[in-house]
Amino acid sequence: MRAPIGDFQQAVAAPDCLGELVRPVAEAVRHWHGSVPAEQIVYVDTDPRWADTATFVEHYGRELLEQSANCVVVAGKRGGESRLAACLVLSTTRVDVNGVVRRRLDARKASFAPMDVATGETGMEYGGITPIGLPESWPLLVDAAVVDLPYVLVGSGRRRGKLLVPGKAFAELPGAVVVDGLGV
Repeated sequence: MRAPIGDFQQAVAAPDCLGELVRPVAEAVRHWHGSVPAEQIVYVDTDPRWADTATFVEHYGRELLEQSANCVVVAGKRGGESRLAACLVLSTTRVDVNGVVRRRLDARKASFAPMDVATGETGMEYGGITPIGLPESWPLLVDAAVVDLPYVLVGSGRRRGKLLVPGKAFAELPGAVVVDGLGV
């Protein structure tokens, strides 16, 4: 199979390589539903040594800079209670944590979740967190610009490997809310 974007040596429909994915991501792909068939989610093998964005796009395709998204875990706090959420924005932007996210979570304060919390709560590796397979109780804020792309490169749950996902599929994930201006 040829990857729909980028220049990858190996591309496989995600349902055909569940063993390459961490448990929560594999389970989400196994039980996938929505308008985008699971077979359109593509796993590509990548070398963790080239994870830095500049090196990654140089090695796998410059066009990926505009077609990649980052998934970050944030914690919103109000009155001593903390609430976790995930945000998905294009990699050329940053999450508006103290504006859009804070208001959406109805929090007094919002910040990136500590690494041990993000990895412990998701079951994914730091640097590979993906919106596919997140806890269903979490809000998933998705920048509208991500949904508009034909395919988007995101983490696979591990530092090795990535997923290529049709942008519109992110709007159908559990807890997803498409937000204009989430990435600034």
